[in-house]
Amino acid sequence: MSTAYEDVPFSELLHHPAATARRLDAVRALRLRRRDASDLALIRADQLEQDSTVVDFTARLLAGLVRTENTTALRQVLPDALPWSVFLPEEDVEAMLGELVETARGAAALENLAPIALLLAQWRHSAEIHADPALHAIVTREPEGDLGPVPTPAEETTG
Repeated sequence: MSTAYEDVPFSELLHHPAATARRLDAVRALRLRRRDASDLALIRADQLEQDSTVVDFTARLLAGLVRTENTTALRQVLPDALPWSVFLPEEDVEAMLGELVETARGAAALENLAPIALLLAQWRHSAEIHADPALHAIVTREPEGDLGPVPTPAEETTG
């Protein structure tokens, strides 16, 4: 079996469901392309369970390494896993590792990887800002950059 996925028009699944599903014997997943909506993925249930097991293991392993003060090993391999992390200041790397561990544990427990993807995207954007001195200067400049805390909106009164 291949580890890749195959692009398939969504209409193919609708018109030939059995034949389309049989294609999963040759590929890991099918990406169902849709014209007016986000693409979907079709994957075998056993593959999904295997993926969940690996994610859960990885999250627990990462959390265990951080808990046992093995952050040195994590910090050494972090640039391999997240090359853009080299642009983050040291204190941000520490904060990112802590947030990543907690988010990964929670996401694995929920069997929902979206929080990890969101966290990584947010930290990547932070790295992009640190990598560009002009952008960093704009974002951190007072008062045009950071305008400080946002006040709590006043409660609406119903009439």
